[in-house]
Amino acid sequence: MIEIRMHGRGGQGAVVACKILASALFKEGKFPQSFPAFGVERRGAPVMAFIRIDDKPIHLRTEIYKPRHLIVLDPTLLQTVDVTSGLIPGGTILLNSAVPAEEYPQLQDFTVATVNANQIAVTHKLGTRSTPIVNTAILGAFSRFTGLVGLDALVDTIQSYVPVKPKENAAATREAYELCQFTQSVPV
Repeated sequence: MIEIRMHGRGGQGAVVACKILASALFKEGKFPQSFPAFGVERRGAPVMAFIRIDDKPIHLRTEIYKPRHLIVLDPTLLQTVDVTSGLIPGGTILLNSAVPAEEYPQLQDFTVATVNANQIAVTHKLGTRSTPIVNTAILGAFSRFTGLVGLDALVDTIQSYVPVKPKENAAATREAYELCQFTQSVPV
């Protein structure tokens, strides 16, 4: 079983991203499970969402404490939240950041990738310049970085699931897939 934890801020689309990822994985024949962690539910507050993936039905119904992969939608969370808590040795971190992975020395024990999902979202008019909605872009980068889900399954799911600007969201996903930067392949 593969476990993923996503960190973001309210309004960035972390919960929706996990639902989209789960649906795309299901289309590919996997057994996914996605769920949010509820706490302070307001725009801008730190939020977490989770996803499990397996080749057989999942019966476990607990929060994810030892993820293999982390997705961080807002790099400022690294200063306020212990996002790497429980991340297994050799785990991966995908950061929404304009800064290359090498600029995060505090993450040197992990395989790190970055993508400027903010700029991609702004380019495709997803959200506003001050509050871009980065969830679909980050999923494209996750597909490329980990290889856990195919780009075509993601794009198909986004176009059928996202009610507003499905074409723009799909384009953002494809662009982030191409622009994701990492120095080594991820062992799945």
